[in-house]
Amino acid sequence: MIKLNVTDETARLRAVILGTALSNGGVPKLEDAYDPKSLLHIKENTYPKEEDMVEEMNAVEEVFNKYGIQVFRPKLINDYNQIFARDIGFVIEDTFIKANILPDREQEIEAIEHVLTQIDEDKIIRFPEEAHIEGGDVMPHGDYIFVGVYRGPDYADYIIARTNMLAVEALQNQFPDKKVVSFNLRKSNTNPYENALHLDCCFQPVGEKYAILHKNGFLEEEEYQWLVDFFGAENVFEISSEEMFHMNSNIFSIAPDVVVSEKNFTRLNTWLRSKGITVEEVPYAEISKQEGLLRCSTLPLVRE
Repeated sequence: MIKLNVTDETARLRAVILGTALSNGGVPKLEDAYDPKSLLHIKENTYPKEEDMVEEMNAVEEVFNKYGIQVFRPKLINDYNQIFARDIGFVIEDTFIKANILPDREQEIEAIEHVLTQIDEDKIIRFPEEAHIEGGDVMPHGDYIFVGVYRGPDYADYIIARTNMLAVEALQNQFPDKKVVSFNLRKSNTNPYENALHLDCCFQPVGEKYAILHKNGFLEEEEYQWLVDFFGAENVFEISSEEMFHMNSNIFSIAPDVVVSEKNFTRLNTWLRSKGITVEEVPYAEISKQEGLLRCSTLPLVRE
């Protein structure tokens, strides 16, 4: 049995689900693209090739193996994108919450059933259907749970609005001892430089006390400022819109002093090393073309 335990983003990782790029389904039709970045690469004929993405994900698995982390992979669905495991669920403390995701991605949850059967079924829950939520918007942080949302009345017009306030309420009810803090994110169906698909596209805690932030990802300046004050301005690494576009905030911690990062994130990786953090660099630029990176393709089950 797997004894779930996740209380933050950076504690030592022991078990994780890593998505798969095998049998990826090829280049989507324009009208089937879920996000503006995929849209851009489909139009420019630069959409990532399956063999390149498989290679990138293998590089991440090698890092996990090096650190003795137990790695689960989804069962294969033919011709289907199963890279972004973070979207389909998340763990807070000892509870696995199945995400209420876009309806045509339901199969992805079924594809990790072999993992879920190793978890106490009383510890697997799902929020009511109208409470939309995806794992990329949810970050446990000790006594807090940070949640990315979109509060606009035009929520339904945005395929990239994935988490709503009903889900924030459901989280607060499920974890009454935690302080659930929500952040209104900037959404654009068409401009990848102006779209924070999930909270982890513009923010992530790293190390013992640091955070990566992108100001323009937040619609309310005071909510962005709340995070700056929470971590302390001197501990915040502010990324540009170009760095946000390339997903610099979407690295993945496997310990307080070890992160997996994209090898081209020169400025960020240099800063992390200056803070005493070991950076395991991997190639992930092809996967990033689908508006997701390392955090998006991992679903931590056990940290300690």
